[in-house]
Amino acid sequence: MGLISSGACVKGAYMGLLQQKRGLVLGVANERSLACAIARAARAEGAELVITYQSDRFARFVAPIAESLRCRAIACDLGVDQQIEALVQALKAEWDSIDFVVHAVAFADAQEMQGGLLKVSRSGFCQSLDASVYSLIAITRALEPLLNGAAAPSILTLSHEGSRRAVPGYCTMGVAKAALESTVRYLAAELGPRGIRVNALSPGPVKTLSAAAIRGLRTMLKHVAEQAPLRRNIDGEDVGRAALYLLSDLGRATTGEVIRVDNGYHLIGAPSLTEEA
Repeated sequence: MGLISSGACVKGAYMGLLQQKRGLVLGVANERSLACAIARAARAEGAELVITYQSDRFARFVAPIAESLRCRAIACDLGVDQQIEALVQALKAEWDSIDFVVHAVAFADAQEMQGGLLKVSRSGFCQSLDASVYSLIAITRALEPLLNGAAAPSILTLSHEGSRRAVPGYCTMGVAKAALESTVRYLAAELGPRGIRVNALSPGPVKTLSAAAIRGLRTMLKHVAEQAPLRRNIDGEDVGRAALYLLSDLGRATTGEVIRVDNGYHLIGAPSLTEEA
């Protein structure tokens, strides 16, 4: 199957926000991953896609996703420069430009996260920063020539409220997400003169493969659903819809931003208080 395909039947309202746009979605792991949700939303709006997964162990989960989206799936570990180059060459073989990139890649060792920040090893800390932050720099540098050929190119990554507040169990990943948000701002400033936008979404807690590494996730989900102003948890569809704004021409004047998708939970300073009898 080639990189370019069209006419896929994808669930969702079709408005053509990404019609005639080509995009790369990095970091699809399975049906519940946020990368998958964004890919589905983009495809429903007319985008031509390529999706990537980290390694062969994810291939069997990603294959049916690629089939449903009628797009190509390519294995690419962003920690290996040779694999990044191979991905770029595969894209160049089919496309002369690319309109958007979704970076949904992050990693922190689950065992080290459980021990608290003071117990994180130097190697574990560096691994988390490399996988979660430097990977965005590396792929942006490699894809810049293709992005420069697009009319209004957009780069989108995924952050978390743990970048701003101490979230129990989030540990190293919270530090990495803080660095990621800073990287978004610096890349936005550097690439802005070339018309390339760089932004991040910061979703609330949602059940994904990566979130499963956070201790107490079920309790966190219950708490957020009870305390968020909109009184519910988010899902992948919420994230996909928010991504459409930043990937499409609707967000053409937005860059360097971190937009929260959390039903307003970030603005709560204290739990809701019930009236005493």
